[in-house]
Amino acid sequence: MVTISNIVKKIIESRPMLSEAIANDIVNFANLAEQLKPEIEAELGKEVNESAIVMALRRHAERISQKEEAKIPFKFNSDIIMKTGLSDIALVKSQSLLKKLKDIYDLVDYGKGDTLNIIHGNYEVTIVINEKYIKKLIDMIKGEKTLNIERDLVSLTIIFSKDFFYTPGILSKIIRILAWENVNIIENISTMTELIFIVSKKDAIKAYNALQSLIEEK
Repeated sequence: MVTISNIVKKIIESRPMLSEAIANDIVNFANLAEQLKPEIEAELGKEVNESAIVMALRRHAERISQKEEAKIPFKFNSDIIMKTGLSDIALVKSQSLLKKLKDIYDLVDYGKGDTLNIIHGNYEVTIVINEKYIKKLIDMIKGEKTLNIERDLVSLTIIFSKDFFYTPGILSKIIRILAWENVNIIENISTMTELIFIVSKKDAIKAYNALQSLIEEK
């Protein structure tokens, strides 16, 4: 049976920004109930009292608060490494493309700080590389199906202890704070102790400041 509480829970969980605002105790439940009332009534097929919606919101807020308190504390003790002048190319995965990857790896000079991240999906391959290599890369992948090319990108890397790998909710917390600042994440790359976000150059400062606020969090 669908209840007001069920619908409120579904609405909040489907809207990360709203969930974040409730977790930070900056939501007026009466105003929110008024806004949600038409949506809840449409789904239930009957009129509901705003007081019942407020009660459901408060109960869900308590559950969110308990989850936040139960999380393992994690200190974001790290520097942020920013690299500019990057491009992102998405391609259809193919045997011919996979054979070309070795030569693509040889394009860059890691000793000089060059960037090359190759991300394999089930059906696609994404290549993040320095803008200066784009012309050579495009020549090398001639004949492959290109899905998208993004330019003027920046990478932001945070390096953690290996505790990052075993702590639930860390990635979610970082993504939420970037979403809160309206930062669009082009790519998210992670290893055991490294977390890399690829963002547009126009969002780089906002993203850097948001990540820095986590590191400075007491």
